[in-house]
Amino acid sequence: MSRCLLCYITDRSALGNDEPTRRRRMREKIAEAARAGVDYIQLREKDLPARELETLARQAVTICRETRNRKPETKLLINSRSDIALATGADGVHLPSDEISASDVRAIGSSASTRNSKLEALCGREAERSAAGSRQPKSRAKRGISETSRNCIIAVSCHTAEEVRQAESQGADFAVFGPVFEKVGTPLRLGLAGLRAACQVGRLPLLAIGGVTLDSAAACIEAGAAGVAAIRLFQENDVREIVDKLRLTG
Repeated sequence: MSRCLLCYITDRSALGNDEPTRRRRMREKIAEAARAGVDYIQLREKDLPARELETLARQAVTICRETRNRKPETKLLINSRSDIALATGADGVHLPSDEISASDVRAIGSSASTRNSKLEALCGREAERSAAGSRQPKSRAKRGISETSRNCIIAVSCHTAEEVRQAESQGADFAVFGPVFEKVGTPLRLGLAGLRAACQVGRLPLLAIGGVTLDSAAACIEAGAAGVAAIRLFQENDVREIVDKLRLTG
């Protein structure tokens, strides 16, 4: 039986009443998760301006690299912002289902002309302002993209079996599928039957998300999931204890 894959998704808004406390506690939680051996950490702070997200991403990259002598190595993924993931040396990107495709991200770096056009498409005006504000030369950003894009880990959010099929055909490394049990603020709930059906459409590893607990994780694995992804499960508990118990599930 293969090892259960684990992904901690960050949400600093639940970690304190003021921004300095939130960011400090999030860095601590990232370090805790990396030391505990989660497979992936998804930096998902969508409300931050590009420049601040880049700073936070660089800090997270440093934290994860400090634990690279541990097995398994924790990989850092940046939610949505492929440009920031590549520029900061993160291990990969997590793509929402309705944004740029995995194949487009994978194509970055295949040629000089492709790099330039894709960089413009990915970065947009906000990222360009961020780069200008940090006074980093464009050549530095291009070097980062050309060196890392081909090995970039790409995860995709999927909510249907068809989206899973599409993500696999476009070259994603794995998909986060859900919400399986619940999602705050929406009635959408796919259930174990939906997860099971999605796991049967191809060979793409799926991580179940949405209300996953220690008790329900085993059911997700039995339905065919390669692992689980969660915010609260990791963020509100002792990560090593959670990891140890979930490894037994897989």
